[in-house]
Amino acid sequence: MKKIKSIPNFDRPREKMEKKGAKALSDLELLAVLLGSGIKGKDVFEVARDILKLTQEDFNNLNLDNLKNIEGVGLAKACQIMAAIEFSKRFLLKEGIKIKNVDDVLKITEELKDKKQEYFLSLTLDGASNLIQKRTVFIGTLNHSIVHPREIFADAISDRAAGIIFVHNHPSGDSEPSKQDIEITKRLVEIGKMLGIEVIDHIIISKNGYYSFQAEGMLKKE
Repeated sequence: MKKIKSIPNFDRPREKMEKKGAKALSDLELLAVLLGSGIKGKDVFEVARDILKLTQEDFNNLNLDNLKNIEGVGLAKACQIMAAIEFSKRFLLKEGIKIKNVDDVLKITEELKDKKQEYFLSLTLDGASNLIQKRTVFIGTLNHSIVHPREIFADAISDRAAGIIFVHNHPSGDSEPSKQDIEITKRLVEIGKMLGIEVIDHIIISKNGYYSFQAEGMLKKE
């Protein structure tokens, strides 16, 4: 196995990127650029190959823990990889995504179905129902002490959003709203009304289905 220092300059990932652009690099070379270096006894391409294998086998469940299980990948490198993936996702999601119905929301939040913890997301929309930003607001059990409307709507105000959709998951598999879910939704709708930002829907996702407050007539906006 060649060490990266032994590879001619014109074949090194960084030099190749500089000369030909990022599109010219293979998946393995892109990972090698992200990693920067290997470890003693294992060069950067060997580490990159192990990461590539993991991503090909189970990309949707890629996380810090399973990356750190790879020899040569510590916390810093695992964070670099996850940050690069998340950064890319955010910008890809922002291009040309129109949210017209619940199905459109489910397509971009399907990862929530299999989460073991509760995730609370916000989707901000412009006046034409185009997605502005998808954000994870918090991770944990939904309750009044965690959901801070000022923080949630501060992002929506910053986005100059016309509307907002809230999405969270129920790891239990039951998508029916709890009393807490209903109370928090009412509170968010009221604050959205005061701020001039319409709460379009609150959707609960589980592995067995979903619940839409809007579809069930649970959003009172009068």
